[in-house]
Parts: sequence; C-alpha cells; structure tokens
Amino acid sequence: MEKIPMTRAGFVALDEELKTLKTVDRPAIIRDIAEARAHGDLSENAEYHAARERQSFIEGRIKELEGLISRAEVIDPAKFSGSIKFGATVTLVDEDSDEERTYQIVGETEADIERGLLNIRSPLARALIGKDEGDSVEVRTPGGDKSYEILAIRYI
Repeated sequence: MEKIPMTRAGFVALDEELKTLKTVDRPAIIRDIAEARAHGDLSENAEYHAARERQSFIEGRIKELEGLISRAEVIDPAKFSGSIKFGATVTLVDEDSDEERTYQIVGETEADIERGLLNIRSPLARALIGKDEGDSVEVRTPGGDKSYEILAIRYI
C-alpha cells in the first residue's frame, strides 16, 4: 500500500473533517432519514430520497478519509534545509512578468493553488525539487512554457 505524503496541517485538516462527519453529519442525517420516514410512503418521499443520497455521500467520504489517514506519511518540513524538497515554502519570480508568488509544496490531498499549496506532482513542483535559491527553472504548463527564478526557500 503506497504511503501518501502530507504535512502535519494537511493531516489535521483531514482528521478534523473525519471527526465532523462522524460526530455531527452522520447523526444529523440519521435523524433526517427517521423524520422523513415518519412522513409515510417512501416511494414518493423526496425528503427521504435526498437524505439517503446525502447519507451515501457522507459514508463514502468517511471511507475515503479513513483510507487516506491510514496511508498518511506525515512529514515535518521544519526538519529540512537546503535545496527544495517536500514541504518547502518557495518564493518565485516569473521571469517574464516579474510577478512574485509563494508556494508550499504539499501532498495531493491538501493541494490548493488558490491558497499557495502546490501539489507535489504538479509540473511546477516537479521542476522545483532539488533546486536552490538563485536557480532558474523552465516549466511546461498548459498555457505555454514559463521561466521562474527561485528567490527564497524556507522550511517552517
């Protein structure tokens, strides 16, 4: 079974979502189903069918989260230094537009480009791994080739 790398923050977020699903959402949907059943004929009861669908989604997500958590390999980036590795927070400048961006390289399950969390398997992250401050990297993106200079590397 393949381990899934993630930061402590990513692991905690998954664990909290799992706890919420089990302690809040699951009991609420069970109440909703019982209430919908009390309304009578289940074959034409839209509330009942909607509640069952939601229950199916919740149970599926619980199984998915349990699988992810069981295979999680929590990596503490603060223990690293030097060239770019998993967990590094990297500040880049686009060599064409001079636009600066900062990303943290994280696991697939916690990636969120809008929050600056870059998937370890993305083209940019793969190009950055092993590089040092001052290096330039060429990345083939769906929008065309991009060149970035690495301004800073931090491990926090």
